[in-house]
Amino acid sequence: MFMGEYQHSVDGKGRLIMPAKFREALGERFVVTRGLDNCLFVYPMEEWTILEKKLKALPFTRSDARAFMRFFFSGAAECELDKQGRVLVPNNLRDHAKLLKDAVVIGVSNRVEIWSQEVWGSYSEETGLSFENIAEKIEDIEL
Repeated sequence: MFMGEYQHSVDGKGRLIMPAKFREALGERFVVTRGLDNCLFVYPMEEWTILEKKLKALPFTRSDARAFMRFFFSGAAECELDKQGRVLVPNNLRDHAKLLKDAVVIGVSNRVEIWSQEVWGSYSEETGLSFENIAEKIEDIEL
């Protein structure tokens, strides 16, 4: 399980240090793709395979399902860590997440998310103000 929040920088070549606590669970190869809310989703191969099976089960006759699958899979890249624990984030994914220099890497249960520090700050501020409202809306899932 991934959890925690870590501050890192993207270097001039587009590489980002993956937190040491996440490296072993990610494995040698993992998938980075466009995430929701202008972040990137990072999945260990095992989790990616589970997600892929679920998405394949969506009805291709629905335009929203086709659109989501196109968005999700077209942005996906199989990545690996270098000897220093860095991942090279492809240009198109850095653009999607607005990753220029400062980044925030967070653990979210079965995946890692990579955020621009600026976008994460805005998102946290907006959702933090309504955390209680969000909790009320999802109370039926028995947290």
